[in-house]
Amino acid sequence: MKEFKGRVIAGGTFKGEAAVSHQGFNTLASFQKSALKNAKQVYVSDQNNKDLFGVNITGKALCLPITIGSTTGGLVIQTVCQMGIAPACFLFSESIDSLAASGIVLARIWENSKVIAIDRLGQEFLDFVKTGDKIEVKEDGTVIVGE
Repeated sequence: MKEFKGRVIAGGTFKGEAAVSHQGFNTLASFQKSALKNAKQVYVSDQNNKDLFGVNITGKALCLPITIGSTTGGLVIQTVCQMGIAPACFLFSESIDSLAASGIVLARIWENSKVIAIDRLGQEFLDFVKTGDKIEVKEDGTVIVGE
């Protein structure tokens, strides 16, 4: 078990499973197929993401460095939150990028989403956490990995 402390962007509490991307997470490429199919869950459709391609990330703690891709990134996050198929939280090792921040903030304000976002958790966090690990997120930005 290891504890990390980050900056709270959108607070909340969470207990669940991690899904980890060690590379920039392309929101459009990852969410597009599930959103267009009006699916009940998101299976990452970005074939360039070797960590998460084909993995179900709905309701999980998405652990990532940053999001990447086109300027539609924020809208895509807002859309999957509105659809109820988004990850429960976005846990960034780096500072949150503007596209992810806009999507998360819009989802919380316009969609009444409870999506959580914590950034600045550090590279050690991303090196330590593995897909399938148990994650606990606290209101103050503390993230506990492991039992």
